[in-house]
Amino acid sequence: MIDTEGDCAEWTFPAEPGAVRTARTAVRAQLLGWGLDALADMTALLVSELVTNSLRHATGPIGVRLVRPSGLGDTLLVEVSDPLPDPPHERVAHLEDESGRGIQLVASSSRRWGTRPGDNGKTVWFELAVPG
Repeated sequence: MIDTEGDCAEWTFPAEPGAVRTARTAVRAQLLGWGLDALADMTALLVSELVTNSLRHATGPIGVRLVRPSGLGDTLLVEVSDPLPDPPHERVAHLEDESGRGIQLVASSSRRWGTRPGDNGKTVWFELAVPG
């Protein structure tokens, strides 16, 4: 399902390697369409990290959802969902590690982030401040 009308945009991607690139491209295009150019690169990077985590640890479809601020809001909400119920854990990656920095990057680059269980897995979300 692709819904890019109004203040919300949602996509579902198959759990295959091309999902990372496709999600990054869709997110960037949507933010540019909303006039949120300043957030496009960082949001695309963080989404690609979370989609990569979903590909590594879960099977099944990966959902991506953007909710742009409306009214007096100044925060972009981004959600990545997958069928694995276990939340990701922030860990300290050593210099020689090939992986393990995705959640650290999300935590350090976003205003807030977290996880919540769902009926069919979990959602990892983060918020980015919209530049004023």
